Formats: sequence, C-alpha cells, structure tokens
Amino acid sequence: MNSTDTNQPAWSTPDLANPHAAPDKARRVERMFAAIADSYDLNNRLHSLGRDQAWRRAAVRMADVQPGDTILDVACGTGDLSLAFVDGGARRVIGSDFTVNMLRVAQAKRRDTDTGLAYHAGDAMRLPLPDASVDVVSIAFGIRNVADPRRALAEFHRVLRPGGRLIILEFSLPRSRVLRAGYNFYFRHVMPRTAALIARDRSGAYNYLPQSVNTFLSRDALIEQIGAAGFTDVIDKALTLGIAICYRGTKPAPATPGATA
Repeated sequence: MNSTDTNQPAWSTPDLANPHAAPDKARRVERMFAAIADSYDLNNRLHSLGRDQAWRRAAVRMADVQPGDTILDVACGTGDLSLAFVDGGARRVIGSDFTVNMLRVAQAKRRDTDTGLAYHAGDAMRLPLPDASVDVVSIAFGIRNVADPRRALAEFHRVLRPGGRLIILEFSLPRSRVLRAGYNFYFRHVMPRTAALIARDRSGAYNYLPQSVNTFLSRDALIEQIGAAGFTDVIDKALTLGIAICYRGTKPAPATPGATA
C-alpha cells in the first residue's frame, strides 16, 4: 500500500451507520490501520488509561500456555499480545497481520531475546498454516475488524490441534445503563477527537472504533458463534467493568471410535 492510500479517508459518516456491512470492509480496515500504525500504541495507552496491557496479560493467563505450545496471534498489529505471550512463558509465538505498516512497528519492537517470536503477513480468513498445527490461537481487538467473523472462526478451529485453545479479546459495552451511557459519551465524543489529533489521522479510524463496537455482535451472540464454529467449554470474562471481554473456547478431541455416550 502506498502513502497516498493512507491519506485517503477509509471511513466517512455515511459508511459508519453499520461499518460491518461495508462490502469492502477489509480494504477499508487495512487502509485505516496503515494510516494510524505509528501512533497506535500511544493512543492505546492513553485512551485505555493503561489498561490495554493488563487486558492482554489477562488473555495470556486464560490461554493456559503449556511448555512446548505454539501460539498463533492473529491480527497481531503492533505485537503487544505476541510480546505478552513471550513474557508469559510461551517459547514459540507467530504473529500474523495483513497490514504491513503494523507489522513494521511490531518488528521494530521485537527484542533480541525474543528468539521464539516471528511475524508474518496473513489474513485471519485465510491462514497460511496447515491443519492442527498450533496449540493456541489468539486475536485481540481484531475479530470485530474481520470481514466475515464466521469464516475466521472456522479457520481458527482448523489450525488448532485437538485440545487447543481459542482466545478472543474484544471491546464490549458495560451492561449497566449508567456506565454504558458515560462510557459511550467518552467513546463517541471525546476519544475520537483526541486520538485523531495525536495520530494526525484523516482515515476516520477513531470514528470507526466506537461505531464498530456499538454495531458488532453482542457478547452472547459472539459466544454463540464461537460454539457454532465447533468450540466447546466457551467462557467469557469481563474486564474493567465490561469495557473489554476475554473469551476462551476449546477445540475438542475427536471422538474415540466405538465410544458411547
């Protein structure tokens, strides 16, 4: 993607009525993240009041990483969750993202000691990995940006080994009406202005963010889709008053021939 593309708006007001319905959503999302990559981490820290890193650490704990596990961090962005997995004891982590500018930032943050960490270009809906090849698939604040979440969930199921864990970290809305109203005022009216100013962003990324959360699958609907993709023992954990949710599902082992219920 060239620099001219990153200067063109990815989202305008009419597009944001329901950004998930845009037929070219994937192209718009890629353009948006290409435009904000360099300031992405700073805006995350400032506008989550530093909680974004705590949410990632919670996701790593829910993954229950075991010695020898291979982690696939889909839509890894600038690599914060990939690094959290390394810090949490994972020996092999593959970060995958389809936005080159985000991967460039992730590579720059990679430390000399991160010998088991590698980044590759990849699409959540067409993962360049063989069947049953990883033990954990994670995606942080990315399932909402995928053009077809069902297709992505099917891919996650395909590449996981039996017994493998799916970890999804995603924004949500507090269930309390009072908290939701206050949060949405900040989310819709304060954060888009300050974040766009910091990023010098003209892509519409920070108008897309609150609208994409408000129009995405509900917490219960996402749990249902995870189960429909073949995952069992699906659980969800609310973080910071429900602003973020961490979901976990397990790919079951195949039934033993001759076994009875």
